[in-house]
Amino acid sequence: MKKREKALIFTQFAEIIGPLDSFLKSIFGASGLTLSGSSSIKKRKEAIDCFRNNSVYTPFFILSLKAGGVGLNLTEASHVVHFDRWWNPAVENQATDRAYRIGQKKNVVVHKFICKGTVEEKIDALIEDKKKLAGEIVPSAAENWITELDNRQIKDMFRLTINEEAINNDL
Repeated sequence: MKKREKALIFTQFAEIIGPLDSFLKSIFGASGLTLSGSSSIKKRKEAIDCFRNNSVYTPFFILSLKAGGVGLNLTEASHVVHFDRWWNPAVENQATDRAYRIGQKKNVVVHKFICKGTVEEKIDALIEDKKKLAGEIVPSAAENWITELDNRQIKDMFRLTINEEAINNDL
């Protein structure tokens, strides 16, 4: 990050934010920012404004997944780090998307820490299995399949149907 690039670092554990902040300050020789659910609205706004301000170098912004994973546009970041893995890939993707917003002009590199034999390795395998299953159910080539349905087909898809034969067999 010698190019004065900025990084968003996401964690699911608010307790790690303080120690991680101290460690990264010692590595970068510069202060970063933090945001968690316990951050006041005022502190949240100040941290976001400071990160967006390119006249002051702020190398990192540590955010809890819950507090910083949605609703922010942080296109100043060129790195997204998932410090610890979350079991739901949609939550991680949503957090990553804080840097992938309209107006992003940089290449964004996403880093995920996975060590062999750890919980993160098991979570990563679970995430990959979920992605594979989702791809089998709705292939990426068919993502727009619902837009091709007419009104009757959409209504049928959400209509509750009762199979009377199955009910009678269960009684």
